[in-house]
Amino acid sequence: MSDHPFQPDLAELMLPWSDRLNADLDELDHTAAFPWDKWSAVQDSGILRTPFSPAYGGHGRSLTDTMAALEGLGRVSHDSGLSFSASTQIVSVGVPLQRFGDDELKERYLPKIVSGDLITAHAITEESGGSDATNISTTAVRDGDHYVVDGGKMFITNAPVADLFLLYVRTGAPGPFGLTCLLVEAGTPGLLAGPALDKIGLRTSPVGTLAFENLRVPVTQRVGGHGAGFLVLDHVMKREVLFSFSITLGEMTRRLEETVRFARERTQFGRPIGKYQAISHRIADMKIRTETARKWLRDTGAKVEASQDAAVDLAATKTVVSEANVQNALDAVRIHGGRGVLTTHGVERGLRDSIAGTIYSGTSEIQRTRIASLLGL
Repeated sequence: MSDHPFQPDLAELMLPWSDRLNADLDELDHTAAFPWDKWSAVQDSGILRTPFSPAYGGHGRSLTDTMAALEGLGRVSHDSGLSFSASTQIVSVGVPLQRFGDDELKERYLPKIVSGDLITAHAITEESGGSDATNISTTAVRDGDHYVVDGGKMFITNAPVADLFLLYVRTGAPGPFGLTCLLVEAGTPGLLAGPALDKIGLRTSPVGTLAFENLRVPVTQRVGGHGAGFLVLDHVMKREVLFSFSITLGEMTRRLEETVRFARERTQFGRPIGKYQAISHRIADMKIRTETARKWLRDTGAKVEASQDAAVDLAATKTVVSEANVQNALDAVRIHGGRGVLTTHGVERGLRDSIAGTIYSGTSEIQRTRIASLLGL
């Protein structure tokens, strides 16, 4: 068990914002529109400030504190897309800028990132690369006091609405030590953000493409040293997994509570359906998966916070939580029966939202390959 208990004050941070976060869910899911009104609720709640220094308007909380706050967001908010965009806002630019950026960049950008006034995205994935993040092909060639960037990115969360991007670009030989990170504002000549791509779930979190053609970025906009992009990526991905799947854990907890309540109230053949072993055992399995996910997240978060080697733990955590979420969402649909497949009840939306978790931040297959490699296989 972890020595870092769940923080109830942080878990309850989002409760006063429940009505605003959960307004117009069906309509927004149907239109796949970014919920600007709800983004203002996220801003007003202060959750985006959780892990950042008070010097830039943050709350100065720890990694595991931030996980607790985001778990609370997942439990309160039924809008998984909005929650995912909020997690991306925290980890994509703010986290690496605070850790690796120079003072001038921090002072210029962090206050507006922390407040949510600047929406952010990180551009890692490429259409030909997928999970092979260390072998990206977008290049940046040094030209005096600028880098000239050419290439493109795919599946970039928040890209269609983002004001600020952290680009992972190749400045050296293939492999992890040829990457560099550049901070670029939307609207910079040579940077083109495509429209939002339609997708099965997380529909209120816009995802899109980026294209770079002779994009000139001042060297002063570099985050970390030349060729230090992999160090930045490693720092970010640990937190991307822990933060986004803490939200998932909150959603799993809420789904379990809702399903138990439904199984107690729904009757068939004169008995609550929860009294039938076929249903009760399925719910028991949902409980086991939820608590297993909770233990993996908390223990792994504690190890990362203590600067211990958590490579296997992170890969296992990501795999366990993402796959448990899909199975629990499917079980919820089956237990709710006809209501489970109707869009008006939101149960099927949870299933659609769950699927992407097995893909983003490194697919389940990549995680298993990484674990096997770390075991010497």
